Amino acid sequence: MCRLALKSADTPFSPYDVLTAMEAMQEGYDGSGLGLLLRGVEFEDFKLKPHHVVLSGIAHTEAAFHRLTDWMGGQGFQVKYVHEFERRPGLIEAKDRFNYMVRAYKMPDAWAGLTPEQIDDKLLEIRLAIRRDGDAHGGDITIFSLYRDVVMLKEVGWPLEVGDALGLSDGRLRARVVMAQGRQNTNYGINLYACHPFFIQGIATMTNGENTAFVPIKEWLLGKNIPGYIGYHSDSETFTHILHYITKKLKLPLELYKHVITPLKTEELDVHPNGDFLKGLRTACRRLIIDGPNAVIATLPDETCMLVMDQKKMRPATVGGRPGAWAIASEMCGVDAMVPDRDPALDFQPMRQHTVIIPPERKELTIWSQFDQFTLPQAA
Repeated sequence: MCRLALKSADTPFSPYDVLTAMEAMQEGYDGSGLGLLLRGVEFEDFKLKPHHVVLSGIAHTEAAFHRLTDWMGGQGFQVKYVHEFERRPGLIEAKDRFNYMVRAYKMPDAWAGLTPEQIDDKLLEIRLAIRRDGDAHGGDITIFSLYRDVVMLKEVGWPLEVGDALGLSDGRLRARVVMAQGRQNTNYGINLYACHPFFIQGIATMTNGENTAFVPIKEWLLGKNIPGYIGYHSDSETFTHILHYITKKLKLPLELYKHVITPLKTEELDVHPNGDFLKGLRTACRRLIIDGPNAVIATLPDETCMLVMDQKKMRPATVGGRPGAWAIASEMCGVDAMVPDRDPALDFQPMRQHTVIIPPERKELTIWSQFDQFTLPQAA
């Protein structure tokens, strides 16, 4: 098992707040990995603009750092800001961390006429090229994200120690949404790419549990030949790509993610108001049906947050909060740590049919059931 924590708030806050919540759930992970995603990022001494993007990753050697810097410049990116971490490297076991990169770039001038979708494709193309370059040089570059107002950090170690090692308590780096996963290594070797959350084109997910249907799902996704469906150092990375496929490629509503990964039974669909459509969707996406137990937490580019669970419910998660601040965590004590000034009687633990959504305006939760009717978007 792992432990998950997410906080979403109107007022930007320090990621250290979420790491403190992880400390409250420390019996659920083993220090083999910490992943952090910050969305709606604000730097203390720099304001991001719409034409800026943020690169997050690690240059493991000086040569890799200079190679990446030169390559990004050659692509037309202009460095506008570099976040300098107040590092205490003695707290991190790994020694090959020449430079933690959180750098804001102005996008190439040649992209000025591109649509947001075209820019997303370009950013993905650039991120994949950086990853290939790092792999070609013995893994000397690890790239986590290249996107608007998003920062990702991944490291081996205990959450608070990693936070202290990178000086995350100093308040210079804040965000409106923070996702964190404390990893318990069960099936794979320790690899930074295996730390949750996983990210593609603004979509991020993290999971507590196992996906024993991993191999057929991975093979199906790889067979689509969609850029970015690569890696799979963790079976949970498939959840990110399924969400991307459903919302970006099929352009279906967020609620239908649950219908794809854990479809209703035929007898339930027989009486569902959208039953015929859902039967067809289940057939078309049958290779994407998961086998749990799983709890999946996701965020989208507009800062929407989501929680779903499978029917086994052996990897619990709870959501609670108040208008303006909400939290999702593997344990109630994690929610307590992130939003203590709430009414805990209103905390909610979803059942197997629920999708819990924290909308971007953060006024109240949306709790959606697979048994509810829905309206499909009209074709353009």
